[in-house]
Amino acid sequence: MERASRLLILILALITWGSAAAAPQVVTSIAPIHNLVHGVMEGVAEPVRLVPPGASPHTYRLRPSDMRRLHEADVVVWIGPEMETFLVRPLATAPQDLVRVSLMEDADLIVHPRREGGLWEHRAHGDGDARGHDDPGHDHRDVDTHVWLSPENAARITRHVAAVLARTDPDNAQRYRANRERILAELQALDAQIAKRLAPVRERPFIVFHDAYQYFERHYDLHPAGSITLDPSRSVGARRIHEIRERIRGAGALCVFVEPQFEPDLVHTLVEGTDARTGVLDPLGAELPPGVESYYRLLRDLADHLVDCLSRDGADGGR
Repeated sequence: MERASRLLILILALITWGSAAAAPQVVTSIAPIHNLVHGVMEGVAEPVRLVPPGASPHTYRLRPSDMRRLHEADVVVWIGPEMETFLVRPLATAPQDLVRVSLMEDADLIVHPRREGGLWEHRAHGDGDARGHDDPGHDHRDVDTHVWLSPENAARITRHVAAVLARTDPDNAQRYRANRERILAELQALDAQIAKRLAPVRERPFIVFHDAYQYFERHYDLHPAGSITLDPSRSVGARRIHEIRERIRGAGALCVFVEPQFEPDLVHTLVEGTDARTGVLDPLGAELPPGVESYYRLLRDLADHLVDCLSRDGADGGR
């Protein structure tokens, strides 16, 4: 009996080892995409993330260890060349059998044109500038690539990644599909909660550090008035500071938001002598632990920080 038990344990261990060994090695680029892919792969394996905490995808450079991970991977998931420029050449020289998932190309995402000038007028939710992948006017060079900040796009990314992994790894296809259904249900519930939370401050104008939040703003019909910089990799000049200060006054912007990855002191110069408050928005959630729960927290944190700063009496958006 004891011998039979040991044999059974050995067989189960071999089955488990074989399943783990067969799981694909998946590499992702930035934290939000990594967290969604992590959720789809839960119970199978953990994907690798290239851009570390504190780094910006706009300025990141691959390390030798990153190159090794790419060359050992079975699947790579990224937004596309317009966002992660650091991946363009490495992926061109990666092994031919590497499955390349460019979400901007492949996942049928809702996309918005890149905004010009950095000073914007409020547009009502549903204005006709959202385009799908099949739109003949679709040109990724003119598209805002911060697509992950739309819950609808998160759902589309989840569906697409689950389908790719199910084809690549059919032995675990049922697990990927079950994870997909769980994530879609959780996203739907989260979306409703955030919409309710943001409702009291929807019409209150604010300024962001760089134009990274359009998908979140449009999805929840918020009232952005402009961005401090058009290019987060460049310093903000005196002329731009003057333009934004005038915009804060002219639009009655209640808040000016900085980001953890960029200059925190600049925002104090901008709001000096105005009634605007300051706050922090993080479009990446790069410091959060890996997992789909951190994607949910990223969206919740954006909503919480907006409400906390835009609530005039500090109580309008109370939790």
